[in-house]
Amino acid sequence: MRARFHLPDFAGHFKFNVVFAELLEKRPEYFREGVEIASVYGVFPPSIWNGGRTQGGVCNKNFINTVIKTFNGRGIPLRFTFTNPMLEKKHLNDDFCNMVMHLADNGLNEVIVMSPLLEDYIRKNYPNYKITSSTCKRITDAEQLCSEVEKDYHIVVIDYDVNHDFETLEKIPDKKKCELLVNACCNPNCPMRSEHYKAIGLQQIAYSNHVRKYPNAPFDTKKLVAEHPEIQKFADCPCSQRSLFDIVKLKNHISPDEIWGKYIPMGFEQFKLEGRTLETLNLLEHYMYYMIKPECKDQARFEFLNWLVANDVIQILE
Repeated sequence: MRARFHLPDFAGHFKFNVVFAELLEKRPEYFREGVEIASVYGVFPPSIWNGGRTQGGVCNKNFINTVIKTFNGRGIPLRFTFTNPMLEKKHLNDDFCNMVMHLADNGLNEVIVMSPLLEDYIRKNYPNYKITSSTCKRITDAEQLCSEVEKDYHIVVIDYDVNHDFETLEKIPDKKKCELLVNACCNPNCPMRSEHYKAIGLQQIAYSNHVRKYPNAPFDTKKLVAEHPEIQKFADCPCSQRSLFDIVKLKNHISPDEIWGKYIPMGFEQFKLEGRTLETLNLLEHYMYYMIKPECKDQARFEFLNWLVANDVIQILE
């Protein structure tokens, strides 16, 4: 039995995920049966190809090399969220994204794609990368989903509105190739989700261009909204900051009992945790909930928190 988890944000949650990988290695008795870290996904900001969540900040080459070496040294792939749906041909030659791709081009690392334009570019120029089909494509039709799984992808991330559509899930020809997003924060069947992805893509492009031209100046979101007013309607979306205790109430949520009692017996073994923009303690609860045995949560949480403090991931106020 394997439960292969894809964890959020190798850059912003770098130390957090390294410490968690250490916990899995040194305290395997705390973990549910078969838990593995299949990858840590995200981007190094300011990646113009990024999608799904706007990622701010700037990473230098030394940090990028450190992250690659640290996770790859443990046998854990980095999986780049290059899912921006608003890319144009001119963006393919972006210096920063291509530098990152060159630095991580060792046959272990992976890329998540949405845009056919970028997918073709990566397949041609970086053939060593394993390619994942993104949930951002919003494929919910059973026939289209099965067709997507049969294509040349390493993994297909299923739209989370299909999470409990067992008639569709049963039809999938290769379930081990499919990844289920178990803790989706978005409202089920949200009619605006695809438009939200596009707005995020526009914001990421604007931010990345700004950092390139004005590295020391703050990013003006008001100017961006003036140029793209469609972005404003997503500015106050509360979904991305929902806690675990909010998410478990959503009908597209998959519980740990369902993972081990239903989905793994069906043949699924790939599970994604959202959380690139979550605060540390919120993310910690997701990890405890999904990957730690219920009877070990308190002890694992206590030990993990102590390790996070020791590694300056969180600070205790005195």
